[in-house]
Amino acid sequence: MRRAKIAIGIAVLAVLAVAGWQVGASELANIQLRENMQDLASQSGTNIGLTVPKSDEDFRNAVVKCARQYEIELTPDQVSVLRRGTGITATVYLSADYKVPIHLPGFVFTVHFTPASSSSTGRS
Repeated sequence: MRRAKIAIGIAVLAVLAVAGWQVGASELANIQLRENMQDLASQSGTNIGLTVPKSDEDFRNAVVKCARQYEIELTPDQVSVLRRGTGITATVYLSADYKVPIHLPGFVFTVHFTPASSSSTGRS
């Protein structure tokens, strides 16, 4: 009986470790994507006149490319671009909405992420 309890305990710990690892890796990738989105939205090259302003489609494609670096499956229609102002004084806000499946033995659940370039970022 004691061996069965130990075996069950080890199995439960292993499942929790696998789930924790997957969720942690997803959280880290989300944080890195959010930081890249903040860098993209800052338009530092545009603000000092080194580059031309990007189109909304350029921003969407750049976010998708960044997401791919972190193995996040994202499509351009999952990325929102909001502009306030015009020209080089425009402020750009980027946000994305995606889910990551977490696979456990016999069970799959999803974690929802909504990274954004503004202060209203996070996971729901």
